[in-house]
Amino acid sequence: MTRVGWTLGCVVATVAALAIPAAQQAPVGMDADGLLRAWGTYRSMRDASPYRTAAWQYLGPTNVSGRATDVAVVDVGGARHLYAAYATSGVWKSDDHGKTWRAIFEHEASTSIGDIAVAPSNPNIVWVGTGEANIFRASMAGTGIYKSTDAGRTFTHMGLTDTQTIARILVHPSNPDIVYVAASGHEWTDNEMRGVFKTTDGGRTWTKVFYKSPRTGAIDLVMDPADPNVLYAAMWQRIRRKWSDPRVEPGYTESGVFKSTDGGATWTDASQGLPAPQFRGRIGIDVARSNSNVLYAFVDNYEEGRGPQPGERDAYGRPITNGRIKAAEVYRTSDKGRTWAKVSDSNDFMIEHSGTYGWVFGQIRVDPANENTIYTMGLALNRSVDGGKTFTRVQGTSVSNVDASNTGGVHGDHHGLWIDPADPKKLYNANDGGVYHSLDGGATWVFAVSAAGAQFYNVTLDNSRPASWAYGSIQDHGSRRGRVDLSKGRTTIPAVAWEGAPGGEGSNHAIDPTNPNIVYSHGFYGNFSRTDLSVAAPARGRGRGAGAAGAPPAPQGPQRVTNIQPPNPPDAELRAQWMAPIIVSPHDNRVIYAGYQYVYRSTNQGEGFERISPDLTDNNSDQMLIRNSNAIPYQSIVALAESPKKAGLIYVGSDDGRLHTTIDTGKEWTELTSRLPVRRWVSRLLPSQHAEGTVYVTQRGREDDDFAPYIYKSTDFGKSFTSVVNNIPAGPVNVIREHPTNPNILFAGTDFGVYVSTTGGARWEVLGGNLPSTQVSDLQYHPQDHLIVVSTYGRGMYAIDAAQIK
Repeated sequence: MTRVGWTLGCVVATVAALAIPAAQQAPVGMDADGLLRAWGTYRSMRDASPYRTAAWQYLGPTNVSGRATDVAVVDVGGARHLYAAYATSGVWKSDDHGKTWRAIFEHEASTSIGDIAVAPSNPNIVWVGTGEANIFRASMAGTGIYKSTDAGRTFTHMGLTDTQTIARILVHPSNPDIVYVAASGHEWTDNEMRGVFKTTDGGRTWTKVFYKSPRTGAIDLVMDPADPNVLYAAMWQRIRRKWSDPRVEPGYTESGVFKSTDGGATWTDASQGLPAPQFRGRIGIDVARSNSNVLYAFVDNYEEGRGPQPGERDAYGRPITNGRIKAAEVYRTSDKGRTWAKVSDSNDFMIEHSGTYGWVFGQIRVDPANENTIYTMGLALNRSVDGGKTFTRVQGTSVSNVDASNTGGVHGDHHGLWIDPADPKKLYNANDGGVYHSLDGGATWVFAVSAAGAQFYNVTLDNSRPASWAYGSIQDHGSRRGRVDLSKGRTTIPAVAWEGAPGGEGSNHAIDPTNPNIVYSHGFYGNFSRTDLSVAAPARGRGRGAGAAGAPPAPQGPQRVTNIQPPNPPDAELRAQWMAPIIVSPHDNRVIYAGYQYVYRSTNQGEGFERISPDLTDNNSDQMLIRNSNAIPYQSIVALAESPKKAGLIYVGSDDGRLHTTIDTGKEWTELTSRLPVRRWVSRLLPSQHAEGTVYVTQRGREDDDFAPYIYKSTDFGKSFTSVVNNIPAGPVNVIREHPTNPNILFAGTDFGVYVSTTGGARWEVLGGNLPSTQVSDLQYHPQDHLIVVSTYGRGMYAIDAAQIK
């Protein structure tokens, strides 16, 4: 046994690490092909489940949609039909020009959508490319490309499974069997299935027609409107690190624009005049339909720009100390790509165009009727009428179907735009708020509020009466809460509009079990606060992504917000994850625990904190980009739980896969990492409420492009673990919970749906038959209401009557 001691004031703690051989109890690793096969198993389990008739009830929010990635428009028989693609909500269709919407792609192996395309010569043929290419921190991998021949009523998987992200689909204008796909590849790891792919037989077979390397994929693709054999591809060399957003790394030289004049058989470099290869980030391209000699390129240029301005901060409130890159630049060619010239100004508007995360944007469109009118998509939707020299923001106002958080016009952060070639004032926009359309050039917008669903990271239930509140944080919308109203019966719970709640867009919520007015939450990366909803004080919104109108609406009534973030210790800078954990002790509602790389404990509701652990992560400086605008806090605590049976028995898991426990409130720590067969992000820790020595651990492999399920159980305080995955076919596993009175009943949430076991994990059944296929990010069992509520990352929240589970 090795003990590492350290001293902080009068607190002494030790870590004991035991090298116990790891038993191979579960398959290590699952790729996208395995995930696709596992989906077939899941579907069979769902159809045969004894709980298949149990119905999940949608709770809302009815006033929030989700991040959209693309929109396609087709006119058939005098009617305009809209297809909307969402980052994690599948595909939705409207047959009445956006008045009503219905999900048409919601029960597949992946409902993360990168692009959608309708065949120009046959409007019944619809292609869906799965896997959002914008690769956010919580993006989900795709499982290839799907095809419908009946205008979206049914879909068939057509291959390209391991591409995992698809950025663009092009269908030949007269031959619907010829299709090109721009695949950008795995998010977290290198792979060969990236580049430009082509089929000439309607998707039965595919040929990789352009490829650079396992880290360089195709991020955009356009076709000459005058000659379908002429193609332009934008290639992007990138990888997302666990500690960094995608960025141009030393040695990168493969990003650029490439051209084919023979239908993809051969390609030449068409990047002359663009920034040097070592500075090229993501590139978006488009061709002018009114003059196919003209193309525009929207380049994220990593050349050094200006220095930091006094007090300048990034979107997450972090000081910018390293200066700014040149960032967003627009280039134009008038000779079909032989030479390019920069046309946009070099000014703060362009530097700020995409914030500090230009890698997530990169879309550009040319007005079909005017080669000098172009649109670029970043934090705002921007229009230039002078060929890209100057831009104005297209904001407008909302006129109907208004998102309650965004009454000031179109939402922020833009990813797709379709311009009507017959009337270029008609715009159809995909952004972080959802899908909008305008008939007057962006002066007014109609919001598709009934399409898709909120991307929740979590759910917490309070003990309010007569109806409990469900709390959760939503990507790009801040934190929200909605009533779970059982007054009309347990099977007729209404979906409701949700109001603002304490916390930002990535926030855990801990609610005082004796006083539901006391809510603990955080904005970005561990800036924890305590809110008293009963005390009058100025309301403060703290969500970055609430759209053009700012933060989400505050909870109705008075509130007082107190900052309780511990100060940085003298020997280190605190690191906290996007969903940093904060919990209320089940033994004393005044005791609060918070997770950074250390565990902090407060005995007075956060008024003061004591550090009770050493750094429980690898603390590897090679995996940190301190104060860099691309930096993501990594090597931090992401799972933190105290045993309901024994005060001071705490389990801690980190994003770099380490696991620790203490039985004495942090005086001594024991590392359990080596007792698990694999090392992955610890997604959940659940000390049993029934047996003191029992604890459940779940891991997720999403950040390793690993889709295997990992669930472990220990009955001896973590001395040994046994896998209880058994017949769960795939992960990632995001959450596990116990039944409050029956220790044999367990619930697990994965990226497919919800499972229940009545045998302590020996066998699992799919719970419910109607839940859309989407990531179940969290699950709570309300012991008084006997109701299970799940948060999903793409379809809002759902509830099911738990009384039927025995």
